[in-house]
Amino acid sequence: MEVIGIIAEYNPFHNGHLYQINEIKRKYPDAIIVVVLNGYFLERGIISIESKEEKTRLALKYGANIVIELPVVFGTNSADIFADAAIELLDAIKCTRVIFGSESNDLEKIKDAASIQLQPAFHDSLKEHIKSGINYPTAINKALNLSIKEPNDILGVSYIKAITKIQSKIIPETIKRTNSYHDIESDTSIVSAENIRNKIANNLDISKYIPEGKINKIDKDLWFSLLKYRIITDSNLDTYLTVDEGIEHRLKKIIMEVSSLDELVSKLKTKRYTYNRIMRMLFHILIGLKKQDKELLIHNEYLRLLGFDEDGQKYINSHKKMFTLPLITKFSTYDSLLKEYELRAASIYSMLTGDDVIKFELQNRPLTK
Repeated sequence: MEVIGIIAEYNPFHNGHLYQINEIKRKYPDAIIVVVLNGYFLERGIISIESKEEKTRLALKYGANIVIELPVVFGTNSADIFADAAIELLDAIKCTRVIFGSESNDLEKIKDAASIQLQPAFHDSLKEHIKSGINYPTAINKALNLSIKEPNDILGVSYIKAITKIQSKIIPETIKRTNSYHDIESDTSIVSAENIRNKIANNLDISKYIPEGKINKIDKDLWFSLLKYRIITDSNLDTYLTVDEGIEHRLKKIIMEVSSLDELVSKLKTKRYTYNRIMRMLFHILIGLKKQDKELLIHNEYLRLLGFDEDGQKYINSHKKMFTLPLITKFSTYDSLLKEYELRAASIYSMLTGDDVIKFELQNRPLTK
Protein backbone atom coordinates (compact mmCIF):
# COMPACT_ATOMS: atom_id res chain seq x y z
CA MET A 1 0.00 0.00 0.00
CA GLU A 2 1.23 3.49 -0.87
CA VAL A 3 0.99 6.01 1.96
CA ILE A 4 1.59 9.46 0.50
CA GLY A 5 2.73 12.37 2.65
CA ILE A 6 1.95 16.03 1.94
CA ILE A 7 3.57 18.80 4.00
CA ALA A 8 1.25 21.80 4.00
CA GLU A 9 0.49 25.21 5.43
CA TYR A 10 -2.75 25.92 3.51
CA ASN A 11 -2.72 29.70 3.89
CA PRO A 12 -5.39 29.45 2.59
CA PHE A 13 -6.44 26.06 1.18
CA HIS A 14 -6.82 26.85 -2.53
CA ASN A 15 -7.35 25.28 -5.94
CA GLY A 16 -3.64 24.52 -6.31
CA HIS A 17 -3.75 22.38 -3.17
CA LEU A 18 -6.86 20.64 -4.49
CA TYR A 19 -5.00 20.03 -7.77
CA GLN A 20 -2.10 18.44 -5.86
CA ILE A 21 -4.43 16.07 -3.98
CA ASN A 22 -6.31 15.15 -7.15
CA GLU A 23 -3.07 14.47 -9.03
CA ILE A 24 -1.91 12.16 -6.25
CA LYS A 25 -5.26 10.34 -6.32
CA ARG A 26 -5.03 10.03 -10.11
CA LYS A 27 -1.55 8.53 -9.96
CA TYR A 28 -2.05 6.49 -6.77
CA PRO A 29 -5.82 5.81 -6.61
CA ASP A 30 -5.63 3.40 -3.66
CA ALA A 31 -3.17 5.40 -1.59
CA ILE A 32 -3.71 6.77 1.90
CA ILE A 33 -2.95 10.52 1.91
CA VAL A 34 -1.43 11.92 5.11
CA VAL A 35 -1.15 15.70 5.51
CA VAL A 36 1.35 17.13 8.00
CA LEU A 37 -0.27 20.48 8.70
CA ASN A 38 1.31 23.67 9.98
CA GLY A 39 -1.18 25.50 12.15
CA TYR A 40 -1.72 29.08 13.31
CA PHE A 41 1.72 30.62 12.69
CA LEU A 42 3.76 29.58 9.68
CA GLU A 43 7.30 28.96 8.45
CA ARG A 44 7.79 32.59 7.42
CA GLY A 45 6.63 33.79 10.86
CA ILE A 46 3.29 35.04 9.51
CA ILE A 47 -0.23 34.24 10.75
CA SER A 48 -2.47 31.81 8.91
CA ILE A 49 -5.67 33.37 7.58
CA GLU A 50 -7.44 30.04 8.11
CA SER A 51 -7.52 28.30 11.47
CA LYS A 52 -5.99 24.90 12.11
CA GLU A 53 -9.47 23.42 12.49
CA GLU A 54 -10.70 24.92 9.22
CA LYS A 55 -7.63 23.73 7.33
CA THR A 56 -8.07 20.24 8.77
CA ARG A 57 -11.74 20.20 7.78
CA LEU A 58 -10.96 21.29 4.21
CA ALA A 59 -8.10 18.80 3.83
CA LEU A 60 -10.39 15.92 4.83
CA LYS A 61 -13.29 17.13 2.71
CA TYR A 62 -11.15 17.39 -0.41
CA GLY A 63 -9.28 14.11 -0.26
CA ALA A 64 -6.86 13.73 2.65
CA ASN A 65 -7.37 10.63 4.78
CA ILE A 66 -5.31 11.64 7.82
CA VAL A 67 -4.20 15.06 9.10
CA ILE A 68 -1.48 15.32 11.75
CA GLU A 69 -0.08 18.42 13.37
CA LEU A 70 3.30 20.01 12.80
CA PRO A 71 3.92 21.59 16.25
CA VAL A 72 4.31 25.35 16.21
CA VAL A 73 7.89 25.33 17.54
CA PHE A 74 8.97 23.46 14.38
CA GLY A 75 6.54 25.15 12.00
CA THR A 76 7.86 28.64 12.74
CA ASN A 77 11.53 27.88 12.23
CA SER A 78 13.98 27.71 9.32
CA ALA A 79 13.38 25.47 6.31
CA ASP A 80 15.68 22.74 7.62
CA ILE A 81 14.06 22.55 11.07
CA PHE A 82 10.59 22.72 9.49
CA ALA A 83 11.47 19.94 7.04
CA ASP A 84 13.28 17.72 9.57
CA ALA A 85 10.23 17.70 11.85
CA ALA A 86 7.70 17.15 9.06
CA ILE A 87 9.64 14.28 7.49
CA GLU A 88 10.16 12.70 10.91
CA LEU A 89 6.37 12.71 11.41
CA LEU A 90 5.73 11.17 7.99
CA ASP A 91 8.36 8.53 8.67
CA ALA A 92 6.84 7.78 12.08
CA ILE A 93 3.41 7.18 10.56
CA LYS A 94 5.01 4.92 7.92
CA CYS A 95 4.58 6.98 4.76
CA THR A 96 6.11 5.47 1.64
CA ARG A 97 6.37 8.71 -0.36
CA VAL A 98 6.36 12.45 0.12
CA ILE A 99 5.03 14.48 -2.80
CA PHE A 100 5.71 18.22 -2.92
CA GLY A 101 5.21 21.05 -5.37
CA SER A 102 8.27 22.19 -7.29
CA GLU A 103 8.88 25.15 -9.57
CA SER A 104 11.59 23.37 -11.57
CA ASN A 105 10.12 19.87 -11.25
CA ASP A 106 13.75 18.74 -11.58
CA LEU A 107 14.02 16.14 -8.83
CA GLU A 108 17.58 15.14 -9.76
CA LYS A 109 18.81 18.73 -9.44
CA ILE A 110 17.07 19.04 -6.08
CA LYS A 111 18.64 15.75 -4.94
CA ASP A 112 22.08 16.95 -6.09
CA ALA A 113 21.69 20.15 -4.08
CA ALA A 114 20.67 18.15 -1.01
CA SER A 115 23.65 15.83 -1.38
CA ILE A 116 26.08 18.77 -1.65
CA GLN A 117 24.60 20.45 1.43
CA LEU A 118 25.18 17.34 3.51
CA GLN A 119 28.94 17.42 2.83
CA PRO A 120 31.30 18.99 5.44
CA ALA A 121 33.02 21.07 2.75
CA PHE A 122 29.72 22.80 1.99
CA HIS A 123 29.35 24.01 5.55
CA ASP A 124 32.88 25.41 5.56
CA SER A 125 32.14 27.31 2.37
CA LEU A 126 28.78 28.49 3.72
CA LYS A 127 30.40 29.94 6.85
CA GLU A 128 32.89 31.88 4.73
CA HIS A 129 30.14 33.38 2.57
CA ILE A 130 28.08 34.35 5.64
CA LYS A 131 31.14 36.06 7.13
CA SER A 132 31.26 38.24 4.02
CA GLY A 133 27.97 39.82 5.12
CA ILE A 134 25.47 38.27 2.70
CA ASN A 135 22.21 36.72 3.89
CA TYR A 136 21.74 33.00 4.50
CA PRO A 137 19.76 32.12 1.32
CA THR A 138 22.31 33.90 -0.91
CA ALA A 139 25.21 32.26 0.94
CA ILE A 140 23.68 28.83 0.35
CA ASN A 141 23.46 29.37 -3.40
CA LYS A 142 27.05 30.64 -3.57
CA ALA A 143 28.30 27.67 -1.55
CA LEU A 144 26.29 25.28 -3.72
CA ASN A 145 27.42 26.78 -7.00
CA LEU A 146 24.07 25.47 -8.16
CA SER A 147 21.09 27.79 -8.47
CA ILE A 148 18.13 26.73 -6.31
CA LYS A 149 16.20 29.94 -5.75
CA GLU A 150 12.47 29.17 -5.80
CA PRO A 151 10.84 28.59 -2.40
CA ASN A 152 9.31 25.18 -3.07
CA ASP A 153 12.53 23.87 -4.61
CA ILE A 154 14.43 25.12 -1.55
CA LEU A 155 11.99 23.31 0.73
CA GLY A 156 12.36 20.22 -1.47
CA VAL A 157 16.12 20.26 -0.83
CA SER A 158 15.40 20.38 2.91
CA TYR A 159 12.93 17.48 2.64
CA ILE A 160 15.47 15.28 0.87
CA LYS A 161 18.20 16.19 3.36
CA ALA A 162 15.81 15.25 6.17
CA ILE A 163 15.07 11.88 4.56
CA THR A 164 18.79 11.20 4.21
CA LYS A 165 19.66 12.27 7.76
CA ILE A 166 17.26 9.81 9.39
CA GLN A 167 17.86 7.13 6.71
CA SER A 168 14.16 7.00 5.95
CA LYS A 169 12.78 4.82 3.17
CA ILE A 170 10.40 7.60 2.09
CA ILE A 171 10.62 8.24 -1.67
CA PRO A 172 10.49 11.93 -2.68
CA GLU A 173 8.43 12.93 -5.70
CA THR A 174 7.54 16.30 -7.22
CA ILE A 175 4.48 17.84 -8.83
CA LYS A 176 5.11 20.75 -11.17
CA ARG A 177 3.76 24.02 -9.78
CA THR A 178 1.44 25.72 -12.22
CA ASN A 179 2.25 29.23 -10.95
CA SER A 180 4.99 31.22 -9.28
CA TYR A 181 4.96 31.80 -5.53
CA HIS A 182 5.97 35.42 -6.16
CA ASP A 183 3.29 36.11 -8.82
CA ILE A 184 0.60 38.28 -7.26
CA GLU A 185 -1.02 39.43 -10.51
CA SER A 186 -2.31 36.25 -12.22
CA ASP A 187 -6.05 35.71 -12.48
CA THR A 188 -6.32 32.05 -13.49
CA SER A 189 -8.26 29.59 -11.33
CA ILE A 190 -5.01 28.35 -9.76
CA VAL A 191 -2.85 31.08 -8.26
CA SER A 192 -0.43 31.15 -5.33
CA ALA A 193 -1.48 31.65 -1.73
CA GLU A 194 0.52 34.90 -1.74
CA ASN A 195 -1.56 36.08 -4.72
CA ILE A 196 -4.79 35.24 -2.87
CA ARG A 197 -3.66 37.02 0.30
CA ASN A 198 -2.74 40.06 -1.78
CA LYS A 199 -6.20 40.06 -3.34
CA ILE A 200 -7.77 39.83 0.12
CA ALA A 201 -5.69 42.82 1.25
CA ASN A 202 -7.09 44.75 -1.73
CA ASN A 203 -10.69 43.71 -0.92
CA LEU A 204 -11.04 41.60 -4.07
CA ASP A 205 -13.29 38.57 -4.42
CA ILE A 206 -11.30 35.32 -4.01
CA SER A 207 -14.10 32.78 -4.57
CA LYS A 208 -12.62 31.89 -7.96
CA TYR A 209 -9.37 30.69 -6.38
CA ILE A 210 -10.53 28.60 -3.41
CA PRO A 211 -13.05 25.74 -3.26
CA GLU A 212 -14.45 27.21 -0.01
CA GLY A 213 -13.19 28.24 3.40
CA LYS A 214 -13.61 30.60 6.35
CA ILE A 215 -11.02 33.37 6.02
CA ASN A 216 -10.01 35.17 9.22
CA LYS A 217 -9.21 38.86 9.35
CA ILE A 218 -5.99 39.59 11.25
CA ASP A 219 -5.77 42.58 13.57
CA LYS A 220 -2.30 43.83 12.60
CA ASP A 221 -2.54 46.81 14.96
CA LEU A 222 -3.08 44.52 17.94
CA TRP A 223 -0.30 42.23 16.66
CA PHE A 224 2.09 45.18 16.67
CA SER A 225 0.88 46.39 20.08
CA LEU A 226 1.47 42.98 21.67
CA LEU A 227 4.94 42.83 20.17
CA LYS A 228 5.77 46.39 21.22
CA TYR A 229 4.77 45.65 24.80
CA ARG A 230 6.98 42.52 24.91
CA ILE A 231 9.96 44.29 23.37
CA ILE A 232 9.71 47.38 25.61
CA THR A 233 9.12 45.56 28.89
CA ASP A 234 11.49 42.62 28.54
CA SER A 235 15.06 43.45 29.54
CA ASN A 236 16.43 40.12 28.28
CA LEU A 237 15.33 39.84 24.66
CA ASP A 238 18.48 37.90 23.83
CA THR A 239 17.11 34.91 25.77
CA TYR A 240 14.56 34.26 23.03
CA LEU A 241 15.20 31.84 20.20
CA THR A 242 16.67 33.44 17.02
CA VAL A 243 17.36 36.78 18.76
CA ASP A 244 21.05 36.76 17.87
CA GLU A 245 24.07 38.91 17.04
CA GLY A 246 23.00 41.83 19.22
CA ILE A 247 19.83 42.58 17.24
CA GLU A 248 17.99 43.01 20.55
CA HIS A 249 19.66 46.43 20.90
CA ARG A 250 18.37 47.55 17.49
CA LEU A 251 14.95 46.17 18.40
CA LYS A 252 14.82 48.25 21.58
CA LYS A 253 15.75 51.40 19.65
CA ILE A 254 13.64 50.91 16.52
CA ILE A 255 10.45 49.86 18.35
CA MET A 256 10.24 53.41 19.75
CA GLU A 257 10.51 54.93 16.27
CA VAL A 258 7.82 52.97 14.39
CA SER A 259 4.04 52.70 14.50
CA SER A 260 3.31 49.44 12.63
CA LEU A 261 4.59 45.91 12.18
CA ASP A 262 5.43 46.55 8.53
CA GLU A 263 7.49 49.60 9.46
CA LEU A 264 9.29 47.65 12.20
CA VAL A 265 10.27 44.85 9.84
CA SER A 266 11.31 47.30 7.13
CA LYS A 267 13.68 49.14 9.50
CA LEU A 268 15.11 45.91 10.93
CA LYS A 269 15.89 44.35 7.54
CA THR A 270 19.53 44.09 6.52
CA LYS A 271 21.50 41.87 4.16
CA ARG A 272 21.89 39.40 7.01
CA TYR A 273 18.39 39.73 8.44
CA THR A 274 15.82 38.84 5.78
CA TYR A 275 12.07 39.40 6.08
CA ASN A 276 11.46 35.74 6.98
CA ARG A 277 14.19 35.65 9.60
CA ILE A 278 12.85 38.80 11.26
CA MET A 279 9.25 37.60 11.26
CA ARG A 280 10.24 34.27 12.83
CA MET A 281 12.27 36.10 15.46
CA LEU A 282 9.36 38.41 16.31
CA PHE A 283 7.06 35.43 16.66
CA HIS A 284 9.48 33.71 19.02
CA ILE A 285 9.51 36.87 21.17
CA LEU A 286 5.71 37.05 21.08
CA ILE A 287 5.20 33.42 22.09
CA GLY A 288 8.10 33.48 24.57
CA LEU A 289 10.08 30.66 22.95
CA LYS A 290 13.41 30.60 24.81
CA LYS A 291 16.85 29.52 23.67
CA GLN A 292 16.94 27.26 26.72
CA ASP A 293 14.08 25.29 25.12
CA LYS A 294 16.04 24.70 21.90
CA GLU A 295 16.26 21.00 22.76
CA LEU A 296 12.56 20.80 21.83
CA LEU A 297 13.65 21.22 18.21
CA ILE A 298 15.72 18.04 18.13
CA HIS A 299 12.88 15.52 17.73
CA ASN A 300 9.10 15.27 17.72
CA GLU A 301 7.51 13.85 20.85
CA TYR A 302 4.27 12.62 19.34
CA LEU A 303 1.94 12.26 16.37
CA ARG A 304 -1.00 14.52 17.17
CA LEU A 305 -4.01 13.41 15.16
CA LEU A 306 -6.06 16.41 13.98
CA GLY A 307 -8.51 14.51 11.79
CA PHE A 308 -9.22 11.40 9.73
CA ASP A 309 -11.81 9.83 7.44
CA GLU A 310 -12.99 6.23 7.35
CA ASP A 311 -10.05 4.99 5.26
CA GLY A 312 -7.65 6.90 7.48
CA GLN A 313 -9.13 5.32 10.59
CA LYS A 314 -8.77 1.85 9.08
CA TYR A 315 -5.13 2.55 8.27
CA ILE A 316 -4.43 3.84 11.79
CA ASN A 317 -6.13 0.88 13.44
CA SER A 318 -4.19 -1.63 11.36
CA HIS A 319 -0.78 0.08 11.49
CA LYS A 320 -0.56 2.05 14.76
CA LYS A 321 1.55 -0.62 16.45
CA MET A 322 4.21 0.11 13.79
CA PHE A 323 4.24 3.88 14.38
CA THR A 324 7.50 5.06 15.94
CA LEU A 325 5.97 7.98 17.86
CA PRO A 326 3.00 7.84 20.25
CA LEU A 327 -0.32 8.75 18.65
CA ILE A 328 -2.08 11.53 20.59
CA THR A 329 -5.83 12.05 20.23
CA LYS A 330 -6.66 13.50 23.69
CA PHE A 331 -4.44 16.58 23.59
CA SER A 332 -5.96 18.19 26.69
CA THR A 333 -4.69 15.31 28.84
CA TYR A 334 -1.16 15.35 27.38
CA ASP A 335 1.51 17.03 29.52
CA SER A 336 4.31 18.59 27.47
CA LEU A 337 6.18 21.86 26.95
CA LEU A 338 5.38 21.46 23.25
CA LYS A 339 1.70 21.51 24.17
CA GLU A 340 2.22 24.65 26.26
CA TYR A 341 3.68 26.52 23.29
CA GLU A 342 0.87 25.22 21.06
CA LEU A 343 -1.73 26.61 23.45
CA ARG A 344 0.13 29.94 23.67
CA ALA A 345 0.05 30.18 19.88
CA ALA A 346 -3.67 29.34 19.88
CA SER A 347 -4.38 32.01 22.51
CA ILE A 348 -2.52 34.68 20.55
CA TYR A 349 -4.24 33.57 17.33
CA SER A 350 -7.63 33.92 19.03
CA MET A 351 -6.78 37.47 20.13
CA LEU A 352 -5.54 38.52 16.70
CA THR A 353 -8.40 37.02 14.67
CA GLY A 354 -11.37 36.85 17.04
CA ASP A 355 -11.66 33.14 16.18
CA ASP A 356 -12.03 31.10 19.39
CA VAL A 357 -9.65 28.24 18.53
CA ILE A 358 -8.91 27.15 22.10
CA LYS A 359 -11.99 24.92 22.07
CA PHE A 360 -10.54 22.96 19.15
CA GLU A 361 -7.18 22.63 20.89
CA LEU A 362 -8.69 21.24 24.06
CA GLN A 363 -11.43 19.02 22.66
CA ASN A 364 -10.70 15.35 23.22
CA ARG A 365 -11.34 14.11 19.72
CA PRO A 366 -9.97 14.76 16.21
CA LEU A 367 -12.23 15.90 13.35
CA THR A 368 -13.84 13.13 11.32
CA LYS A 369 -15.31 12.99 7.87
